[in-house]
Amino acid sequence: MTLTERDRRLLQRTFLDYQPTAEFLGCPLVIERAEGLWLWDREGRRYLDAIGGIFVAVLGHRHPRVMEAMRRQMERATFVPPLHAISDVTLDFIEKLSSVTPGPLEFVKPFSGGSEAVEAALKFARQYFRQTGRPGKYKVISRYHSYHGATFGAMAASGTGSRKAKFEPEAPGFLRVFPPTHYRDQFSSWEEANRFAARAVEDVIIHEGPETVAALILEPIGNTGGIITPTEEYFALLRAACDRHQVLLIFDEIITGFAKTGRMFAAETFGVTPDLLCVGKGISSGAIPLGAMIARMELAEAFSAPPENYFAHGHTYAGNPLACAAGIAVIDTIVEFDLCRRAEVLGALLRQRLEGLKRLGVVREVRGKGVLLGVELVRDTRTMAPLPELGRALKRTALKRGIILRIDPSWFAVSPPLIATEGDIEEIAERIELSLRDALDEVG
Repeated sequence: MTLTERDRRLLQRTFLDYQPTAEFLGCPLVIERAEGLWLWDREGRRYLDAIGGIFVAVLGHRHPRVMEAMRRQMERATFVPPLHAISDVTLDFIEKLSSVTPGPLEFVKPFSGGSEAVEAALKFARQYFRQTGRPGKYKVISRYHSYHGATFGAMAASGTGSRKAKFEPEAPGFLRVFPPTHYRDQFSSWEEANRFAARAVEDVIIHEGPETVAALILEPIGNTGGIITPTEEYFALLRAACDRHQVLLIFDEIITGFAKTGRMFAAETFGVTPDLLCVGKGISSGAIPLGAMIARMELAEAFSAPPENYFAHGHTYAGNPLACAAGIAVIDTIVEFDLCRRAEVLGALLRQRLEGLKRLGVVREVRGKGVLLGVELVRDTRTMAPLPELGRALKRTALKRGIILRIDPSWFAVSPPLIATEGDIEEIAERIELSLRDALDEVG
């Protein structure tokens, strides 16, 4: 699209997420309107949002039920002072969210987004061990290729060097291990690579000293690593290791939560319940910032007495009533219309179409669960050598074809809203194939 001089001037007065302004100016996009699966730029051209904003709009943009819930709440209260009171709708949200979480995960602390939820979980883990007589347990283990948020603690837990190198030194006490994909070419099967990766985590706990390790945090499906999808056994092995060494297992489900994987949470998809669950993004379907940290009740009880043991953490907009009203509407809609099952149906169709891209000779693997899927790109399927130029070209050709994807130089991800029809899935797949063919033509 064409930018005005005013646009260009204003773009020089702000920062765009994880990209230089000059790069954005080469392929700009200014959105004026959104509805359902579609975005419209100021020139009236529409784009098929195949990633739900950025794994956010699980019910599509401006879902009527969410909009109505927010309108009703605006007539009652949009803010309650958190040092003095809590909103009635915030209590309703706590009840609603805890009713759909797995197992004993019933203690809910709402926040304004995923980074806040992760930050809270990390602080929760350290304070928990400090006031239960084990102050030496403070270290946090995470995985390379992970991303847990942009705040300092969440950034320190992340394993994507390019997103934090400029801000180092990072907060102390954070360690990293490799995800299963790092080992996949060293073993004869994906299952064995996962077993090795899980054993490596326990090795780190043992050699660091279990008395110093507080938590292991991971995304059940790793986004920035290319939709890394471990086996169920991998999570079972990690759960057992954490239990043996009294390490809290934290699932960062900011991307995987709220029906995308075929269950309300990926913890259920993989059959393992963590000690702490961090959620965000889809919890409000992108209508308003919202997130939450959810803990096992028995852990939260350590913060109940004596008086000085309260959780020393909070945010001004945490538990905002307007956001909580949106969150309740999202959960109600997912449950009422069985959108977890819908994710399985749509995901199976989408996966079949994405697998068909292998005929182009540049797709190594299709990964993911439900409607959260990723496609790894290579130069050719004989050597499996990377071809980063292809991903860079795909960023441009996808926009030209009117489709929004999450694109990395070596992979792309797709996660359509759960309100999509089978026809929408077909159109998404067709536009992806056309975009990929265009990108191949561009790189020669």
